This record gives sequence, structure tokens and C-alpha cells, in this order.
Amino acid sequence: MPHRSRLSILLLDLPPEHHAAGAAFWAGATGRTAQPDPDDETWASLGSFADGWHLEIQRTGEGTPPRWHVDIETDDIDAEVARLEALGATRHRYVEEGRFWQLLDPAGLVFCVVGIQTGEEFDRHAVTWP
Repeated sequence: MPHRSRLSILLLDLPPEHHAAGAAFWAGATGRTAQPDPDDETWASLGSFADGWHLEIQRTGEGTPPRWHVDIETDDIDAEVARLEALGATRHRYVEEGRFWQLLDPAGLVFCVVGIQTGEEFDRHAVTWP
């Protein structure tokens, strides 16, 4: 059965000691205001950019290095993980509370496969896979 997916979110992962400075820098660099998530103090959004790409800031835990990672949103997480594994990705860990997979690309870079996050933008920009 076909499923759909798209690269949708670029996340800036910042440990607590870098969070405020990194959020202020990227807000200034993009000309946007970092909007805190009212339901989760570890998240802020710089909003939607070209083709519905979202730039988000995530405060991570101690010991996580500052890094960028992308989220791939999909209407079928299991099918998308299997498709990406066939291309060379490996499963890193399943995040139960968010119900998503953290994977590694062939070079070891972290990325996540998540459910649909962007609504209409997903419908407009998703690719259909056989």
C-alpha cells in the first residue's frame, strides 16, 4: 500500500547551556521571533519557510552536543522507516512518548521519522511512495 512522506522540519538541538544564545542567534539570523510552544517548554518555533519547511529549536538534555537534525513526516511511520532502511538508514531508538523513530543515515547523522506535523503543507508537498 502506498504511503507519503516529506522532509519537513529542520531542528536545532541545543543543550541547556547553549539554548538561549542559540535561539537568540537563529532568531536574529532569520529575522523571526522564536515562539515558545505553550505546551512544551523545551520547544520554540521560528516558523515556516520556503515550501513549508519549518525551523524549530529544541532544548535537549545535558550531554547532547549542539547539532542540526531533520524530521521526515509521514502518514505511515513503519512503511517510511522500512523504505529508509532499504536505502541504508539504521534504527537508533524508538521514542515511546512521541511515538517516532530516531534513525541514523549511512554517515551516522541523526534524523527522525514522525507522524504528520504540518497539516496542509504535508498534503501540498509530500511524495507518494509505492
